[in-house]
Amino acid sequence: MDFASLRRPIAGVALIVALAACSGGTGGGTPSGNTIKIGIDLPVSGADASIGVTTQNGAVMAIEQAEKKGLPGGLHLQADALDDAVQGVHSPQQGASNTRTFISDDNVLGMIGPFNSNVAKAEIPLTNEAGLVQVSPSNTNDGLTIGPDAASLRRSNPTVNSYFRVCTIDSRQGAAGAQFARKLKFSRAYILDDNETYGLGLANVFEADFKKLGGTVLGHDHITKNQQDFKALLTKIAATHPDVIFFGGTTSNGGGLIRKQMFDAGMNNVAYMGGDGISDPEFLTVAGTTADGSYYTVAAPNAQKLPSAQQFVKDYQARWNSPVGPYSASAYAAAQAIIAAIDKAIRQNGNKMPTRAQVLKNVAATSGLQTPIGTVGFDKYGDSTNPILSLWTIRGGKADFVNQLNLKT
Repeated sequence: MDFASLRRPIAGVALIVALAACSGGTGGGTPSGNTIKIGIDLPVSGADASIGVTTQNGAVMAIEQAEKKGLPGGLHLQADALDDAVQGVHSPQQGASNTRTFISDDNVLGMIGPFNSNVAKAEIPLTNEAGLVQVSPSNTNDGLTIGPDAASLRRSNPTVNSYFRVCTIDSRQGAAGAQFARKLKFSRAYILDDNETYGLGLANVFEADFKKLGGTVLGHDHITKNQQDFKALLTKIAATHPDVIFFGGTTSNGGGLIRKQMFDAGMNNVAYMGGDGISDPEFLTVAGTTADGSYYTVAAPNAQKLPSAQQFVKDYQARWNSPVGPYSASAYAAAQAIIAAIDKAIRQNGNKMPTRAQVLKNVAATSGLQTPIGTVGFDKYGDSTNPILSLWTIRGGKADFVNQLNLKT
């Protein structure tokens, strides 16, 4: 297809994995000792763990390798990883609590994460006020960086942008999904979303672009949190005779169950499509044999296909004894951006411990950083200057790569 028109303790570094309690203190003072911490906030338990853990692994490996190489001034790096899942699902409240924990520790000079956009909405006001740099491997909601929503998130410190991301945004991912659907000859779509920041935003973009491309949208419904039974909803949808159901949301919010229950509603021959929220191995587990015939976009490249990622893939598989996840390389790149900024800040500070402000300034100036996902840089909003997106399908119970798109304009 031609889509050219689109755009545990660990050796060498201490890793703390826990549910963070809300801590007092504002942080941002002078770090003590000779250890610099990088916080990592991702969902690594419950339904989100299959994608959260592989993402965390990428970030941790970057920190381990940098620690082994060494920092100027004899300083050290440490990963401080916290889980933002509660009762098996990513939680904005827990993400905010974890962020406060990082902020209260003066030695935390940067933060990687979160994975989910609704968690980011709860965290950005906190890192913005504290001036703690935050780089996400996977948040895609446009409003985190652009427009009135972004301005509102930074209202406590409007002249400072502390948030950056190495992935592309929903307005591009949703448009890519719509074009993907039309290339597959789908013309009648029914849209569902989980009514969260990521899922709703992605579904809305898909709907608008699908219509622009001549497709018919038969309906658009929002599911409820923790919903498990979709029989009545899917029976209603079946009566409209769609050729594809598009779901904006995550596997943990019903993405796998919807696909599985489509067959109970007689929609065996109806395709299923979504964004990277259903790119996790958990989707295959939940949907089981019904997963075949599903399609999804990922707001990151397929590391296996990038020449720049081949060493990373080898190192990752050797370190973790498992394949890379959809966002492992992106998390590695996010960590690289922070580590490079820390290294530069140390040198600028006479080989002494730098401040959060110095690290933040250097991350904002990132340009031409060589990473497994290609050259990384950030625009004035904190968005990637080299966005890449990949398209996937499920065949024979396994994820099958379709195409990769460089969306740089």
